Amino acid sequence: MGWLRIMARGAAVMSIMMCAATVWAMDRPSPEAVLIGNFGMDSGSGDPRVGDVYAGGGAVRAVETGEALFSRSVSDRASRLPSPLGEWTAIDHGDGLVSLYGRLEGGRTSRLPPVVEKGAIVGSAGATGWSEVEGFYYSLFDRKERRWVNPAVIEGPRNDRRAPVIQSVTLRDAQGRVIDASQAKGLLQGRRTVFVATADYAEIGEASLAPFRVVCSLNGREVGAVALEALSARDGRMWIYRNGLVPVEQVYAGALGFELGEVVFIRGQADLEILVQDSDGNVQRAEHHFIVE
Repeated sequence: MGWLRIMARGAAVMSIMMCAATVWAMDRPSPEAVLIGNFGMDSGSGDPRVGDVYAGGGAVRAVETGEALFSRSVSDRASRLPSPLGEWTAIDHGDGLVSLYGRLEGGRTSRLPPVVEKGAIVGSAGATGWSEVEGFYYSLFDRKERRWVNPAVIEGPRNDRRAPVIQSVTLRDAQGRVIDASQAKGLLQGRRTVFVATADYAEIGEASLAPFRVVCSLNGREVGAVALEALSARDGRMWIYRNGLVPVEQVYAGALGFELGEVVFIRGQADLEILVQDSDGNVQRAEHHFIVE
């Protein structure tokens, strides 16, 4: 029953973006390229990626019909300044939703028609911009809500049957002492901050990707959750949903993984449960039991 309660509350968080998925049902930008970095994963500097990174060559296609909003070709004289995205283009799909394709090559972006049809080639995977491998970058931005949208919410399933991996569950007290939950049998009562390191190996090539949602419950009650449906841009900061919007620096904790917030342990038996879900609905669960004194 605890799992059902958690899924019900998670479904409430997800409902807004699932409506968009029903309306748009966007394609992936390339069926051949391999996803090596996805939305929400730590970029290595404590900040999340706001799009997907693909490796491999071939055509990159528009995920949905829309209006060509902006294009930058590396061959344009006016585009000689370096750009992290190299050659890139943006397509407006209406209702504020924009798709962006970067690190392309071939100069095709400057020749796109005013209206780009779904499946039309917008460029070729390349290595322009800040990239050392052949591939491309793809993201979705909601201009109305000022947030980046996880493409996995709107795309179809990836036909992945492998559950995410929970690498570690760590507890930290107010004095900064760190406890490996898998090694602890007893705890002193008090507050602990919960961290979960996890990865999703969902694609060919075994790239370590971010999951879709991480949920923590104590004695059957949800006490912390990180949802990677969207990342908001407000007041010059980036925000993520963790039981409400919080700044991303309160969630991304480097080697410790995601910070899920504080949990209060009281005297008696404590059952801590971690659930990690990927975008295809595969779930991994870890349970830790403590005697609290």
